[in-house]
Amino acid sequence: MIKKVLIILGIIIVLGSLYFLIDYKRIANDSTYEVNNYWLCQNGEWQKIGNPKEPQPFEKCPTNFYNDKLKIFDLKSNDLISSPLVITGEARGFWFFEASFPIKLLDNNRNEIARTIAQAKSDWMTEDFVPFEAVLNFENPQTSTGFIVFEKDNPSGLIENDDSFELPVRFEVSEQADLMTIKVFFNNSNLDPEFSCVKVFPVTRQIPKTQAVARAAIEELLKGPTAQEQSAGYSTSLPSNVKIQSLSIENGVAKIDFSKELEQGVGGSCRVSAIRAQITETLKQFKTVNEVIISIDSQVEDILQP
Repeated sequence: MIKKVLIILGIIIVLGSLYFLIDYKRIANDSTYEVNNYWLCQNGEWQKIGNPKEPQPFEKCPTNFYNDKLKIFDLKSNDLISSPLVITGEARGFWFFEASFPIKLLDNNRNEIARTIAQAKSDWMTEDFVPFEAVLNFENPQTSTGFIVFEKDNPSGLIENDDSFELPVRFEVSEQADLMTIKVFFNNSNLDPEFSCVKVFPVTRQIPKTQAVARAAIEELLKGPTAQEQSAGYSTSLPSNVKIQSLSIENGVAKIDFSKELEQGVGGSCRVSAIRAQITETLKQFKTVNEVIISIDSQVEDILQP
């Protein structure tokens, strides 16, 4: 009896050993199979390597990894964009505040076209990457290129806590929205460090083609210098909230009438001279203008007094 039991135990041990060896080989083969057969995320697309058993992953393959704080999916530098633009990606948790951070769209003159809020899609209270989504709706821009600015939310307002990333993009501009280049004239502390009052210097702007090009140029002047232009020393002497009430050009004379804001808070002969110089030179860039007459609420006399 004991002999039979020992024989049975021996058979069980042999069979168990054989099963272990077979299963070990299967596992080893499966591991080798997985190493040589898989899905690879490359250049924004899932690439099949070998013959993987698993289907293509459902999650998006990141197009670009821009830095150690932000990942932007399906959007590359200088991509052509149109409205509405859906932006997805991942950002470190510290980039958010209350599960969101701002995104701005600028044209090439750094004028703001639109802004939106990126919302976290999972818990943002972490230093790991957190998925986000945002939608930018914008009207036809005035330039063919621009920037998407991803700003770190900074509730403290402290400069040392500011951070941002800019992605250059191109806009879909219709054939009807052809662009033209004009000049606007500003003061410049680098080119005229002593501020001689009447010296003004041009910067170029791209605007949609228009028959009313002189009015469009003054409207650009009233916007003031962009942040990029300011960093290069450009400034304006014109006050804010000024509006053009009328503009006509006849026999080489441009007559332009402004709202009362043009002289509000304006004092000193130097600033008055600078205001006149900015307006005059911006209009005299056009061959049809030899002289400029400025008025405020239809009054020519006793305006822009020092």
